[in-house]
Amino acid sequence: MQKEITTEVQIAATSSQVWEVLTDFDSYSEWNPFIKSIPGEVKVGNIIKAELGGMTFKPEVLVYEENKEFKWIGKLLFKGLFDGEHRFQLMDNSDGTTTFIQSEKFSGLLVRLFAKKLDRETKGDFVAMNEALKKRVEGS
Repeated sequence: MQKEITTEVQIAATSSQVWEVLTDFDSYSEWNPFIKSIPGEVKVGNIIKAELGGMTFKPEVLVYEENKEFKWIGKLLFKGLFDGEHRFQLMDNSDGTTTFIQSEKFSGLLVRLFAKKLDRETKGDFVAMNEALKKRVEGS
């Protein structure tokens, strides 16, 4: 089974301004209610650590394209059980604003079991992070 969650917010700033805050991982604890930290070097092919929702994941970075996209894939215990491809996209609106899109594609044996929790809690976590990012970028 597969499931996808997508959220977005418009931010009154350029994509480079949004990217600067999004990729300042050392500052996450100051503003991000969803992802508490991403220590280490974030680059394509690297396994990173992401602390979110009281758990620590070790996803692999798939895409890290400045001012455009940051994507990773993580798994619970082993591939095929509960996998998540998390994506942050920045769409330049050509008017000084950026649409920030946060999404995740879930797949694996346990997706059906967690589907309601994903809709109820995980989507809310995405929205909370999006709003906090907007506030942080527009306030700086």
